[in-house]
Amino acid sequence: MSRQVFLYDPPDRFVAGTVGLPGRRTFFLQATAGPRVTSVALEKTQVAALAERMDELLDEVVRRSGGSASVPAVPPTDITDTAPLDTPVEEEFRVGTMALAWDGEEQRMIVEAQALVELEAESEEDLAEAEERLLQDEENGPPMLRVRLTGAQARAFAKRALDVVNAGRPPCPLCSLPLDPEGHVCPRQNGYRRGA
Repeated sequence: MSRQVFLYDPPDRFVAGTVGLPGRRTFFLQATAGPRVTSVALEKTQVAALAERMDELLDEVVRRSGGSASVPAVPPTDITDTAPLDTPVEEEFRVGTMALAWDGEEQRMIVEAQALVELEAESEEDLAEAEERLLQDEENGPPMLRVRLTGAQARAFAKRALDVVNAGRPPCPLCSLPLDPEGHVCPRQNGYRRGA
């Protein structure tokens, strides 16, 4: 069976979003082109890391090009996307590995998200070798979502992704752990329950 690659070049829409209530949210990346929609699940920390690295890479592209790259410093308001995920949200796979690259010729950000795959190995070296072989296997590797974005689309994606991450439960003012609607057992208050 050949590798399944969900390619969007370019997407009509590429966003991070969630399904569920704060504290119980499932995070997704969703790419859309016409009637085709691909949704992949991932962790909140992966969304945050992707958005932060994307902004850093875009800043570096601007710096190295001396400002001549087609990358805006801030997301353009005309392409801001605050709409919810397209429904129904059907998970294609859970993301294990992500990669970012900048195509200088095409002036495009390339985002790759590969499916989580469990590998068994005798040693750490064997595991690293097996992971590398799997990731490089274009024919039989894990399913992958590959999206190519303009600089403006990438900036808009990063802003929305960080907004989605930060829209969760508010932090406790004492310990910074998330507050639940039912209350919070704060370690800084010797475990006494504190209302939200």
